Amino acid sequence: MTDDIRTKKLMNAPEDIIPEAIEGMLSAHPDLLTVEGATRRAIVAKDGPRDGKVGIIIGGGSGHEPAFAGYVGRGLADAAAVGNVFASPSPEHIMDAARAVEGGAGVMFLYGNYTGDVMNFDMAAEECEGMGIPARSVQVTDDVASAPKGREKERRGIAGDFFVFKIAGAAAEAGRDLEACYAAAQHANDNCRSMGVALSACSLPQTGKLNFDLGPREMEIGMGIHGEPGMRRGHLESADAVSDELMQAILTDMELGKGDEVAVLVNGLGATGPLELYILHRRIAQLLGERDVKIHHSWVGEYCTSLEMAGASVTLLKLDDDLKTLLDMPCRTPALTVAGSLEPVGKRTRRTHAAASSTRGIERSDLAIDGPVTPERFRQMMLAIADAIHANRDWLSELDGVIGDGDHGVTMDIGWTAVRKELKDPTDETVSETCARMAKAFLDAVGASSGPLYATAFRKAGEAVSDRLNLDAGAMVAWIEGICAGIQSRGGAQVGDKTMIDAWVPAVAKARETLQSGGDVIACLEAACAGAKNGRDYTAEIESRRGRSAKLGERSVGHMDPGAASAHVMLVAMTEALRE
Repeated sequence: MTDDIRTKKLMNAPEDIIPEAIEGMLSAHPDLLTVEGATRRAIVAKDGPRDGKVGIIIGGGSGHEPAFAGYVGRGLADAAAVGNVFASPSPEHIMDAARAVEGGAGVMFLYGNYTGDVMNFDMAAEECEGMGIPARSVQVTDDVASAPKGREKERRGIAGDFFVFKIAGAAAEAGRDLEACYAAAQHANDNCRSMGVALSACSLPQTGKLNFDLGPREMEIGMGIHGEPGMRRGHLESADAVSDELMQAILTDMELGKGDEVAVLVNGLGATGPLELYILHRRIAQLLGERDVKIHHSWVGEYCTSLEMAGASVTLLKLDDDLKTLLDMPCRTPALTVAGSLEPVGKRTRRTHAAASSTRGIERSDLAIDGPVTPERFRQMMLAIADAIHANRDWLSELDGVIGDGDHGVTMDIGWTAVRKELKDPTDETVSETCARMAKAFLDAVGASSGPLYATAFRKAGEAVSDRLNLDAGAMVAWIEGICAGIQSRGGAQVGDKTMIDAWVPAVAKARETLQSGGDVIACLEAACAGAKNGRDYTAEIESRRGRSAKLGERSVGHMDPGAASAHVMLVAMTEALRE
């Protein structure tokens, strides 16, 4: 990795980059946008939501501007949930958006097909249903480089978001009901194909380091918008040769013939300007003309970026009469305006939705009090984890940059920083109650995939020791088992998938084995550390089968999984804190 390189960014403090960017967007577009909800992460159209209209909610990680908030406005999205850089918004961010735009006709969530986005939006959809708000979800899957034909549901969502969002927004603006809006958006997704090329890496604001290596004369065909691996890496070629390769992949996957019509998007990834993008469009138009395929309309520019990455993507939307009608309908947003008259804004009624409370009191006199890990010692152990994750943030992000999008250390640090803030003062509570607070703090702060996974893990672990005030060796092992079970129940990963589970499962096994041999709390934690280290190291020997790194195949061998590495960091920190 390029350890000594620090990239330049116009920012104040990395931890303030999202709220300050949101503040700037609102001050730039006060006639179009506002922010609603306690999280301050739901950007809402001032004249979009209204009674009787399906609420259209888009969202994803920051760093792709103008996606996603740039497409909030009349005739397109009613709201966008804004995540951290390259990380999904949390369920609470999404719920702030849903509550703001729900007009009695239900809501529809649209987002790229990434593990973190799917988990967080699914949790929000479940919450909506529990509050009586009908909800549907559409995952955009346009990237032909990320899975072969016949496995379209496994594909990533990249710049095809642009077209799918536009169609969904127009359908809702036209007054279609929830199922009809869902059908239109899904139809657009089914007829949308994209392919990209990267010419340089990008860097996260928190690390200032390039999140993957790409040589000065190299390019990667098919690379994703977070630096995910593509189809091949090779020498930089001419604009026409690159266009030919991108279009060949798209046209092989999409049936286009004489007389068909398409919409074209030539999208810059952040550091490739219009001059080069128009050269690409020139060749794309030639290739479509040779097939007698008509271009109905083209967009050329930056519509879905990847921070400062150099490169471009090409997206085609195959049109029929309905898609063409919806595409041509007027809209007005910061990033996209389609000319035309819009109907006067309708009535908007503020609705109050209350989720059912599951809180119940704990009878402390019934709790077991034997064991050296008191609630206060446990709190100190959790604070030690927060310190250790922060100290290892850059290393964990570097590991992730090799096989993922480079944000794992940053994301974990954000989550554990929120936990540290939540637990900064001693309180008279049980370990289970502490775990419940940790779960909410972590999930609200992070989103991404780590948010739902560890929030569920903390809740499960807390439930596993809910009959105890203090933890003995058996309870400590049960807590670790709860962490592992929670992650597996939410994410579905198994041993051998090259994920954090490859560290947590052997950690549980070694801890349980030591417990059965009569080991005390420290001995069980030490055994868990050893098991996690073995599992962590094992991930370097296997191919990834889940998440973004699964697309690497054999290229993932030789690289440690960052989630497994952070699991080991956590257990070591707990053990050392208890020894003190």
